[in-house]
Amino acid sequence: MNYEWLDEYLLSKLGVTKDFKEEWEWDRYLLNGKMIAAICTDKTGKEIITLKCEPSFGEELRIQYEDIIPGYYMNKVHWNSVYLEGEVPDEVIKDMIDQSYELIFNKLSKKMQNEIRNGDKND
Repeated sequence: MNYEWLDEYLLSKLGVTKDFKEEWEWDRYLLNGKMIAAICTDKTGKEIITLKCEPSFGEELRIQYEDIIPGYYMNKVHWNSVYLEGEVPDEVIKDMIDQSYELIFNKLSKKMQNEIRNGDKND
């Protein structure tokens, strides 16, 4: 994997936890039980990270980078997968992570958002 910083960056987001979905063999990063990211392998064994993006942003990225594809085993409009042996710049992946986090965070109730902002980041 070219992006050794991924786990630390994802877990640095307020309220994000990590689990392993055994039946899928996915490391999932969750915010209030909702997935913001998943790291797994595709059917050929290549490692990928899957992230939620605004549809137009995701489409733009897929045009610009051959290592970004429609979400693996996810809704192809809202989710995108990045090959972790690829050449996508770190900053692009960080932007994708930030957007995925914000999309999920903004759908939470105001009460839950405040609890996450005011609580320990990994409660």
